[in-house]
Amino acid sequence: MKLGFHTDAFNSAFWSFEKCLQWAQANNVHYIECGLIDGVSWLHGLGYQPHVALYEDPVLLRRKMERYGVQFSQVDAAYPLSGEDGPMRGVPYVLKSIAWAAQAGSPCVDTTDGLHMPPGLTEAQSMAIMQRSYSAIIEVAEAHNITVNIEPHGYFTTRPEFMAQMLDFVDSPWLRMNMDTGNTFIAGQDPTAFLAQFIDKVSHVHVKDVSETLAASARGGQTGIAVSHCALGDGVNADNIATCLGMLQRHGYTGTLSLECEGASGPMIEKSLAWLRSKSAELEIALQ
Repeated sequence: MKLGFHTDAFNSAFWSFEKCLQWAQANNVHYIECGLIDGVSWLHGLGYQPHVALYEDPVLLRRKMERYGVQFSQVDAAYPLSGEDGPMRGVPYVLKSIAWAAQAGSPCVDTTDGLHMPPGLTEAQSMAIMQRSYSAIIEVAEAHNITVNIEPHGYFTTRPEFMAQMLDFVDSPWLRMNMDTGNTFIAGQDPTAFLAQFIDKVSHVHVKDVSETLAASARGGQTGIAVSHCALGDGVNADNIATCLGMLQRHGYTGTLSLECEGASGPMIEKSLAWLRSKSAELEIALQ
């Protein structure tokens, strides 16, 4: 399996994307995931945001990343597609991201729904909106040989019955799932059961633990968390993560395990990295 991280880890540290590349090089991590920005942001322009704008040339960026020994595992274009503005705002954003990803060397683009049930819509109406959206998205993804992942992160995607329907929106090998150990747990699901149901569709994995206090206050009441605010192994989801790693190994998974853990220029992400390496060694999982 490949070892990577999401640059969300350094949002609160106000790092630039290049500083994240430097961290990856220093910690012998060769795969990275970042959010994509469609437009101009002063925070990003001043170097205080660890994501990448679509106006940046993808080939030149790919060459810069190669100099650090780092490549994309996925780019994040997870604008919620379940609401009425999904087709108007989310779909064009994802379509641009797919074409950009193909040039940047990213094999996957991440997508999702909204955290809450969209106001003014029924579940059936929202699902119909997303089905039309994913049909348009996958047509472009197939043309560029890019995998579009659906991440469990919202009202629909953290419920197995809806995720199953969404993964069947389009009959295509380019529509797959980004497993998330933290989001499934905080939504009240059993991450191991969630993974077991969809393991044939998994092409990318977000690894995050959940602190005991957050689980006590929010489990079953939230559908997603941006990053873990405790190190991997220190939370109540650690055993589930270890079980999921073993399941992935037995299934022959060779994709990326992407850390989503608060970095904040402190030791938490380094501790998470050490835990994941140690647990993988216990399970005899070779990490790249």
